[in-house]
Amino acid sequence: MTESVLTQIILPLVLGLIMFGMGLSLTKQDFLELGKEPKPVIVGLFGQLILLPILAFAVAILFGLSQHLAIGIMILAACPGGTSSNIISHLARANLALSVSLTAVTTLICVFTTPLIIQFAVNQFDRNPAESFSLLSTTLGLIFITLLPVLLGIVLRHKYPKQAIRSEPFFRRLATAFLIFMIIAITYQERANIIESLSQVLLPSISLNLIAIAVGVALGIVFKFVKRDCVTLGIEVGVQNSSMAILIAVSFLDRPDYAIAAGVYGLAMYLGAGLLIFGAKRVPLRKLRV
Repeated sequence: MTESVLTQIILPLVLGLIMFGMGLSLTKQDFLELGKEPKPVIVGLFGQLILLPILAFAVAILFGLSQHLAIGIMILAACPGGTSSNIISHLARANLALSVSLTAVTTLICVFTTPLIIQFAVNQFDRNPAESFSLLSTTLGLIFITLLPVLLGIVLRHKYPKQAIRSEPFFRRLATAFLIFMIIAITYQERANIIESLSQVLLPSISLNLIAIAVGVALGIVFKFVKRDCVTLGIEVGVQNSSMAILIAVSFLDRPDYAIAAGVYGLAMYLGAGLLIFGAKRVPLRKLRV
């Protein structure tokens, strides 16, 4: 199997299936939650779509990351949400409805925000931006690979709820297997670069994850949300869609070296999430809202 078949056909197809599975997990009620309590969702979107890319840019500058790692960590920051954050929110006994609502909204919005953030990163860090990135092709690619499968999944969930509920766990397992496969594949393909870059990107990835989680929790505290909403925001701001970031780097940009940061962060983010869950269970506060 040639590398082009893997990166240009198989990977986009698998991610499309993953996004289709995410659509199967979404219901009309998930979107109605936005009207009931829009404030936590708006604050979460602010943290995911605005604060996180700013934090990633600051980390790239402060740690003096090389071109491919700086762009890679910005691509990662441009890919919020995903099924991983929903699973972690469930395990943490956080506000799963808020987590799912944020995933639903960011999945729709990031089709347009992600290319803009990547374009900014490429213009800032790439010496030849015109040769390596196309805003239009990336936007169109995300529409076909993420937005349309999600919408199709939502429609089928509405029309055939029983079948959709039975099928959704398969796609959730597929997402986990795909991420593991991608990390292994990128690790093997870029083993020389990883060995050279690991010492440079590991600490920035862990730092970004811990800071992002802390910022998410802090947003909840500042806006006086209940404890489980604060925990949810910490998870949502800190846990990113690594599989999408890897696919963008490998398939859209044809730069596997950009995927190194996403692969490392994809593992590091579980460390921060685990610490958040561990700490949250030991904080005796019933509410953070007055």
